[in-house]
Amino acid sequence: MATSRFPSASWAPMQAPTLEDFEAMADEAFRQLPESFRTLCGTVIIRIEDFPDDEVIEAMELETPFDILGLFHGHGMTEAGAVPETGQGPNMVWLYRRPILDYWAENEETLGAVITHVLVHEIGHHFGLSDADMEKIEAAAG
Repeated sequence: MATSRFPSASWAPMQAPTLEDFEAMADEAFRQLPESFRTLCGTVIIRIEDFPDDEVIEAMELETPFDILGLFHGHGMTEAGAVPETGQGPNMVWLYRRPILDYWAENEETLGAVITHVLVHEIGHHFGLSDADMEKIEAAAG
């Protein structure tokens, strides 16, 4: 007979993390990133939504809303006009809860590792970082 890693019925009340749970996890993931990286992030705002909105789905030509885990919206530091102009909104990173949960369920990574990866990847766009640079930042986050 196989033994369970869960004590009797301890899993019964478990629920998928809420948007608020995801916000707390993203905040914790951000705090675990190297201080030098966090300082450079400045005013980047992190937002959590269940799915991208219809405008994003259309602009990115997604087949389904599950095809994107996160998105950087704003002006990257490597772009002309990186310094905010009057009337320009802040740089934002969107993390999409349901696609992240779907990805997590189909892979062997922890949910924390997936959230950290998406967060670093999207913020990395802000800085114009290479994949190798982003991998180093993720590794330093532990």
